[in-house]
Amino acid sequence: MNMNKELIKQNKELIKQIVAMEWTMFQNVSNHGGRASCQDDPKTFEIMRSSQWVTWPEEALASYLEDLKKAFQDGRNLVTEKYARMMQSTAPLEFAQFKDQLPPLSQEMIRLIDDIVTIHLSWEEELMTIYPHLCKRGRPVYAGEDSPYATSIETYLRGELGTYSQKTLHLYYQHILKEKAEGINGSKCLLENTVKRYGFKSLEEANENVKLSSMEK
Repeated sequence: MNMNKELIKQNKELIKQIVAMEWTMFQNVSNHGGRASCQDDPKTFEIMRSSQWVTWPEEALASYLEDLKKAFQDGRNLVTEKYARMMQSTAPLEFAQFKDQLPPLSQEMIRLIDDIVTIHLSWEEELMTIYPHLCKRGRPVYAGEDSPYATSIETYLRGELGTYSQKTLHLYYQHILKEKAEGINGSKCLLENTVKRYGFKSLEEANENVKLSSMEK
């Protein structure tokens, strides 16, 4: 029990450092239309990012933290790169103009990203079936549903995974393979963490709340 508590404490410290570094990078993202309102909302940023990182094992968290530290040293902004990579789907003509400026992905990294995305999309399909009202409030699932006004879960995920090092990608892939083998839906864990941070006791409660809100409109 003490070991579990110590592990949780270590992970919380890693997550705290990760979110702080990501927030700093997020502050330096330039938008065509000027500063976005979400860049002035640290609470929402912390909830969304920490809800994701709390599902990760310590070794993968530590590896990603090293990715962030190295990026700072090299003058790279991983959050900017994430949004830039998303444009391959959401704005392909613009993406073609600067894609050569992004760090190249090895064939192994591309394979890992594809395999990770495949597992995540199967999890998202399951969530859409069980919690349809809640999921409809979020992003569309597939890249084919991208538009200038909405970025899909698939495109967002590919953009983010493209900023991880090969070591981090490998560690995360091993983690979700383990979850899959144990019948755990990793996307459900993330979503559950998120809704609880917003005061709901469960995904079922959050889904019902969204359903009732929609009926009242």
